Amino acid sequence: MSETTVPVVPTAPSAANAPSSRSDHATRSAASGAGRRRAGRVALRSVQVLLALFFGLASALPKLIAHPSAVESFDRMGWGSAGMYTIGLLELAGAVALLVPVLQSVAATALSALMVGAFIVQLTVFDGQNAATPLVLIVPLALIAWARRGHNAALPALLRRTAGRARPARSA
Repeated sequence: MSETTVPVVPTAPSAANAPSSRSDHATRSAASGAGRRRAGRVALRSVQVLLALFFGLASALPKLIAHPSAVESFDRMGWGSAGMYTIGLLELAGAVALLVPVLQSVAATALSALMVGAFIVQLTVFDGQNAATPLVLIVPLALIAWARRGHNAALPALLRRTAGRARPARSA
């Protein structure tokens, strides 16, 4: 038995089947753009979780359990335990709200405002001893507030829907 082989002759690809470098580039660009957006969302979410942990554990908890250092600081400010517990509750609420999608932007804005107040207190009462800390925290909070601003549109609708359910039925 003999084997016969047929030589393979390369043929030029037709225009319809030829890969377009322009469409390949667009496909690669879209894929890399989607990958970058996903990485950005993951990074932003990680920052949110870290900030929530910081505000919940490192900042609010000492105030809410009346740690001696927090008590001393609030006594020095003249705010006493009522101010300490109020700020602790606001920080804890902000920490939790940073993790709730519809509240993320509002929480970041509110915590930023709280940090502006903390900065002013650090400058005026504590002679600027830790004034950089609130400023450092404002930067990622402002980024979160801006990046998650699209969720703000859903908040009024959610509040209206919730308020509608909470109203008692009208009697005729």
